[in-house]
Amino acid sequence: MILNRLTILRKSNNWSLQETADFLGIAKSTYAGYESGHRRPSLEAIKLMADLFQTSTDYILGRVEDPSFQPAFEKTAIELADPLSVDLSVDGSTLSQEEIEYVIAFIRAKRELGQHREHQGKNPVTESSYVNEKTNEIRG
Repeated sequence: MILNRLTILRKSNNWSLQETADFLGIAKSTYAGYESGHRRPSLEAIKLMADLFQTSTDYILGRVEDPSFQPAFEKTAIELADPLSVDLSVDGSTLSQEEIEYVIAFIRAKRELGQHREHQGKNPVTESSYVNEKTNEIRG
């Protein structure tokens, strides 16, 4: 269970009990108690140990067998211009394909405007006419 996994994780990093305790900012006797089973770590201590050992709290707690860290917030790029296998929503309402196309058009126009600003300098008159021109293109 937890004590065996803590020992395995610590030894796989070639750390002594003292080094591990120092990294966690706790006393050596406290950490040794976690490994021996004489002490139960708090949730905060378990989170700190998971971060230190670059694993999940689930692995430390014995809920999963794979010690490799699997972040819950792993970023995945989604290309909005491609047909989506997920539904997008705003304020609880699913976006229609037309709304998604408007969002894509808005982002593209905003990016173009940023490039236009870089080349032309900030001029409210030319910016306004440029925005109107792009809005008319989007409305088709």
